[in-house]
Amino acid sequence: MANLGAPGKTDSDITDELPTFNVENMQNNAKIIYYSRTFMSIIGGVIAGILGFTGLTGFILYFLVMAITSVGLAAKAGFSVHSYFDGWNRIILDGFLGGLLSFVLFWTYPYDVS
Repeated sequence: MANLGAPGKTDSDITDELPTFNVENMQNNAKIIYYSRTFMSIIGGVIAGILGFTGLTGFILYFLVMAITSVGLAAKAGFSVHSYFDGWNRIILDGFLGGLLSFVLFWTYPYDVS
């Protein structure tokens, strides 16, 4: 491996500085994010339906629930996101719109029942 232009450093010093990730752990963390967002989408949809939210207020509740979920996941990681994920966008955006279908499904059912 080449020295990559760092004077005074050996190859072992450069490889020690490179971040290493365990792929299995990264996949497990991504699944936890997906399951957490899906669960919170369902809970948020049920709450929106029971409270009788319609139109834009229901979607505002969804975005609020997803923002709280993102902050909760970051807090669970101790705000040291790069230790568990490959970037902040994994926590903030991953599965953000995927939970929207679950939210709408569980939003309309309690709304129609009540």
